Amino acid sequence: MGGFPAVRPRRLRRGEAMRRLARETSPSSARYILPFFVVPGQGIKQEIGSLPGVYRHSVDSLVDEAAAAFDTGVEGIILFGIPETKDAAGTGAYSNDGITQRAMRALREKVPGLLRIGDVCLCEYTDHGHCGLLAEEGRGSGGDAPLEVANDPTLELLGRTAVSLAQAGADLIAPSDMMDGRVGAIRTALDDAGFDQVPILSYAAKYASVFYGPFRDAAGSAPRSGDRRGYQMDPSNAREAMREIALDIDEGADIVMVKPAMPYLDIIRMARDRFDVPIAAFQVSGEYAMIQAAAARGWIDRERAISESLTSIRRAGADIVLTYFAREGVRLR
Repeated sequence: MGGFPAVRPRRLRRGEAMRRLARETSPSSARYILPFFVVPGQGIKQEIGSLPGVYRHSVDSLVDEAAAAFDTGVEGIILFGIPETKDAAGTGAYSNDGITQRAMRALREKVPGLLRIGDVCLCEYTDHGHCGLLAEEGRGSGGDAPLEVANDPTLELLGRTAVSLAQAGADLIAPSDMMDGRVGAIRTALDDAGFDQVPILSYAAKYASVFYGPFRDAAGSAPRSGDRRGYQMDPSNAREAMREIALDIDEGADIVMVKPAMPYLDIIRMARDRFDVPIAAFQVSGEYAMIQAAAARGWIDRERAISESLTSIRRAGADIVLTYFAREGVRLR
């Protein structure tokens, strides 16, 4: 299970919001984490067609919306940045003046009680849409290598991204890239930069799922060629998920996550039964969009569908639920 200093249980005891997040039996609203998309500009609140009721926000609009959500009882948010420009190395992800870093600083100043989670991945920032450096860039081969994400060269960039987000005010770091060894690399980078008390919420079992479609539309992060099945998990595999989770805990993950949620309730339950760390699950964009679309057509009762879906995720064993229905989850708990 790893040992000190990589594993520091006290990281999850720092401040009341953090303690509520990791509390095993409380029905607190801190169990619900609300995703936000942030874009450059000012005065922007643009509804996402494939995610009705979800918006791309400029920083000023984001601060207002996050504060309003906080006032209703939502205590945690996770940020996904959409930069002005993208490049092969995803430099916007780890720029100190990146869009997510600017948003983190604004939230730290304007909504200080809000728990801020920084997603660590390069897909929103690369012009090719993959979650790391392509192998030809990683090896300097001149671009004639087959399309493959270079695992080890990507780790250094993920560490830089994590440190830049922690410097900007992220309370938790959430790597979602599915590179091998990324948790250990990020833990080392954070510790070396003086952020040894910042915990890691790892997307430990992230499946190559069709249910991410609306998110990729929202973030403009669909791969330009190929797909992510070479690094995200095969939907058929359950034992492999337990191995992935165990590896991430051994590398220093404080919280582990299963993504998506409802198609993988069995994985959540297996993880809950096997591991004594907080378990998170992400009710992803496709899950949200299906409920919204069916409810809009009168095919299902929206409130009951939200309540039942969130209850099923919690019943399977998730302590923390990342969901676009976080506001409703607070009201329905």
